[in-house]
Amino acid sequence: MKAVIQRVKEASVTIDEKVHSTINQGLMILLGIEDADTKEDIDWLAQKIILLRIFNDEEGIMNLSLKEIDGDVLLVSQFTLHASTKKGNRPSYIKASKPSVANPLYEKMIERLSSALNKNIKTGVFGADMKVALVNDGPVTIIIDTKNKE
Repeated sequence: MKAVIQRVKEASVTIDEKVHSTINQGLMILLGIEDADTKEDIDWLAQKIILLRIFNDEEGIMNLSLKEIDGDVLLVSQFTLHASTKKGNRPSYIKASKPSVANPLYEKMIERLSSALNKNIKTGVFGADMKVALVNDGPVTIIIDTKNKE
């Protein structure tokens, strides 16, 4: 499971020219799921996301977590995070899970984050053509791969 986590002042998802979801201060998360991902990956990644200390404290130091600032989350499934560009110029998405595998794991991640933060998680629509807009705060962007826990 791969996640691109961006600290934002605001973010939104638009589908068919209609705003589907919006958040204020918090995290915009793009989530890529592969067949090898499990409930353990979801639990580990969700915990890492909610406790990641990337929000500024009163002294301007990144010392606060999403949970501590009561921030919002916009979670969008993005299979292209598993693109392989090793051969040629056309990316291969062979590692990305098919919707029948990925969608249930995506839904479990939504539930896990919602439960841990005790709030609704805003989302895109799985498999839809979405327009994502955000104001990256910092900018702060973190990439996490549950198969490469550094």
